[in-house]
Amino acid sequence: MSDAKATPATEDRNQRRTLIGVVSRDKMTKTRRVDVERLVKHARYGKYIKKRTVCYVHDEKNESHMGDTVEIMETRPLSKQKCWRLLRVVTKAPVKVLVADTPTA
Repeated sequence: MSDAKATPATEDRNQRRTLIGVVSRDKMTKTRRVDVERLVKHARYGKYIKKRTVCYVHDEKNESHMGDTVEIMETRPLSKQKCWRLLRVVTKAPVKVLVADTPTA
């Protein structure tokens, strides 16, 4: 009964939207908030304006952190706000080194 061949309907279903954005919050477990920025041309003045879309992303292994550039893919709704999942981490954010203040006495 189950057919292993891909029908045209399933081929279209597998081509889901993918976006690239920056992780802006990583406080939640297995969830990241990703900001996807785009440039939009103003209708009257022609000036390009920066717009932002906020996506909540499912990160199963907690591999992304704040400041990382990530690639995300649209998926079925996983919760009230989450309908994206993490594909890969494109670039890692630079690591900040904290130096303890030593008394100079």
